[in-house]
Amino acid sequence: MHILVTGGAGFIGCNLTQRLLERGHTVTVYDNLSRPRTNYNLEWLRQVARTAPGALHTIIADIRDAERIAAAAQSVDAIMHLASQVAVTTSVRDPRTDFEINALGTFNVLEAARLAPTRPATLYASTNKVYGGMEDLAIIEEPTRYRYRDLPRGITEERALDFHSPYGCSKGAGDQYVRDYHRIYGLPTVVLRQSAIYGPRQFGVEDQGWVAHFVIAARTGRPISIYGDGKQVRDLLYIDDLIDLYERVLERMDVAAGQIYNVGGGADNALSIWAEFQPLLNRLADAPIEPARFADWRPGDQPVCILDTAKVERELGWRPRVGVGVGIERLWNWVNANIELFLDA
Repeated sequence: MHILVTGGAGFIGCNLTQRLLERGHTVTVYDNLSRPRTNYNLEWLRQVARTAPGALHTIIADIRDAERIAAAAQSVDAIMHLASQVAVTTSVRDPRTDFEINALGTFNVLEAARLAPTRPATLYASTNKVYGGMEDLAIIEEPTRYRYRDLPRGITEERALDFHSPYGCSKGAGDQYVRDYHRIYGLPTVVLRQSAIYGPRQFGVEDQGWVAHFVIAARTGRPISIYGDGKQVRDLLYIDDLIDLYERVLERMDVAAGQIYNVGGGADNALSIWAEFQPLLNRLADAPIEPARFADWRPGDQPVCILDTAKVERELGWRPRVGVGVGIERLWNWVNANIELFLDA
């Protein structure tokens, strides 16, 4: 297959591209390299391509450029649309740019797919933020975490959308456009509402990619700020499990086309962001890791967000395989082995 990966030099995109190249596919990475360290990921992909059976092409361009993305999509069999503005805080500071990248950029990708002669299958990386703050759900506070009172497996795809932030609005607009391009135009599209993805080649920062940010900060001795009380719970999904699902979606487009799936680690891989994460860091660092400060909750921050993944398991036979402890240790080891990438950041 010839597969176009928008945001292909980002964290998820480069891991996906590596897998596709190793499977023998032709991959076109489409990225504007605006995210910090994406140039490192792209150079790594070029090294991977030297020995992989697949072929790598690169287009340095922006998804806001409708003509460039339309030209890039002309001959592809599938589009994996991962390019995005990724931080809620950035969207609050600059909602116009957030909208142009996430909403208009996704529209450009869909139009490119619709007008391409190959009518490529299109996968969209959506987010758990489309569910908003979920203030109506009953929450129980426990010593180290919050939990849903009535939803032990988390929220399903039937949950009403409630975007709650410019980022939620822009990603949610893309989410619904992708769905309707299947219903209106018959384009084979799939929406994956993803939870907290983590793993190697993630250059996490305070505003986004918190698991990697905490690991990098703990390893390099940088300060860690906790917003809220640290009991907020997220279900974590290791990058290899996510890429397994991407492959499964491409293989089973007969089932997946037109569907929306929750994609996260589920209740079995849920962790509070500090009260339960800190002991893991302490063990890996072999030293106590303390936050520099606690600060107020950030807008739209959910006390709990756990996605029920029963639908994707039922329809596509996918479930997470890498547990939180194993996955975080793998990330720590990758940061340790590549520490030179972080010392000058």
